[in-house]
Amino acid sequence: MTRVAFIGLGNMGGGMAANQAKAGREVAAFDLSAAAMEKAVAAGCEAAGSVAAAVAGAEVVITMLPAGPHVRSVYAENILPHAPKSALLIDCSTIDVDSARAVAGEAKAAGFRFADAPVSGGTAAAEAGTLAFMAGCDAADYPAVEAALAPMSRVTFRAGDHGAGQAAKICNNMVLGISMIGVCEALALAEKLGLDPVTFHEISSQSSGQCWSLTSYCPWPGPVPAAPSNRDYEGGFATAMMLKDLKLAQEAAARSGAATPLGATAEGLYALFDRLGGGPKDFSAILEMLRGRSVA
Repeated sequence: MTRVAFIGLGNMGGGMAANQAKAGREVAAFDLSAAAMEKAVAAGCEAAGSVAAAVAGAEVVITMLPAGPHVRSVYAENILPHAPKSALLIDCSTIDVDSARAVAGEAKAAGFRFADAPVSGGTAAAEAGTLAFMAGCDAADYPAVEAALAPMSRVTFRAGDHGAGQAAKICNNMVLGISMIGVCEALALAEKLGLDPVTFHEISSQSSGQCWSLTSYCPWPGPVPAAPSNRDYEGGFATAMMLKDLKLAQEAAARSGAATPLGATAEGLYALFDRLGGGPKDFSAILEMLRGRSVA
C-alpha cells in the first residue's frame, strides 16, 4: 500500500486527501485546523500530530498550502529534514514561480525528487477527483508524479521543468479571470437591453462568444445547473483565490517585462469586488457587482 503524507486540508486539500484514501492509499494527514483534521479522519485518513510525523516513512508527500512563504518554511523546517530521501515530494499549492523553483532547488540538493503541480477545477473537482494538474518536474520523474496524482486527477500535464507548473497555472487563471469578466459584462448588458440572459446564453454558446466561462460555468443562474450561480455563488472558486492568482500573474508580468493590460484590469475589478464583500463568493459572482447589486 502506498504511504502518502498530505499536508494542508483546506477547501481543496481536504477533498484531495480523501480521494487518496479512497484509492486505497495509507494517508497520514496534517492541518492546523482541528475541524479539517476531523473531516479527513472521517474520510479515511490517519491524523498525524505534526508535519514531521506525517512525512516520516512516507513514499509520497503532497502539500496544499496557502502561499509561497508557507511552502518555503514547511519544506525547509519540516519536510526536508524528516521525510525519507526516497519520498517523492509534490507541492500542489498555487504560489509564485520563484518560490517553486527555490523549494525545488533545496529539495534536489537534499537528494529528493520534487514537482510543483498546481491544480485547476475548484472544490467540486477536488472532491470528485477530477482536477487538472500542471506539473513542473524533471522529465524522468514525471511518470511517478502522474501516478501519485492519479486518484485526484482528470488529466495531468508536464508543463516543463521546475516552476513551469506554477507558470501554467497563473497564466491559465489569468485567461479564466479575464474571460469571466467579459461574459459577465455581456450578460449584464443583455439584461439592460431587454434581452433575456438565458436566451443570450443559448445564442452566444453556439456563436463566436462561446467560451468555458459561458458554457461550462455560466454566471447567470439556470443554463448550467452545476455552476455556483445556482447556489447563490457558494462553493466553487472563491473570488479571494482568483484575486490571489491574478496578483501572482501581475507580479510575474512585472518581473518578466510582459504586457498584460487586461490581466491588470481584471485584478483591479476583482480587488474591488473583494472589498465590497465578494471575497468568499465564487468568482463568477462578480456579475452581481456589474449589475449594480450587492453580494454582502
